Amino acid sequence: MRLKLQIGTVLLAWFIATGAQWDLVQSFAWGRMIAGYSRTMPLAEAVRLTFQPDNLCSICQMVSVAKQQQSKEAGAPGSSAVSKAPLIFQAAPSVVVAPPAVAHWRAVGLTVAGIGRTAPPLPPPRLGVA
Repeated sequence: MRLKLQIGTVLLAWFIATGAQWDLVQSFAWGRMIAGYSRTMPLAEAVRLTFQPDNLCSICQMVSVAKQQQSKEAGAPGSSAVSKAPLIFQAAPSVVVAPPAVAHWRAVGLTVAGIGRTAPPLPPPRLGVA
């Protein structure tokens, strides 16, 4: 139970930190606009009218203002706030790793099994048992 609560809290924090809550509100507004327009016109016309940029509802305007304000507070490029690169994008020192030394085998001292050996005596020697 505790692990699920921790995971849920982290996901909620990530969700809010990325500004995804405005995408949910915008989706709700679009759904509401499509439902409202489709009562008086065909669905294709309602969808086309919903996504026209000059036809914003009050919720769409509020989301647009909130996204702009959030980007200014976050120090996005083009805002009046001082831009700082996140720590994860700082240049890392370059690390040079040399490849390990390769052992070269000399084929001169190797012998293939059976070459250059004498054959075993036939029949094999036996111990004399008295």
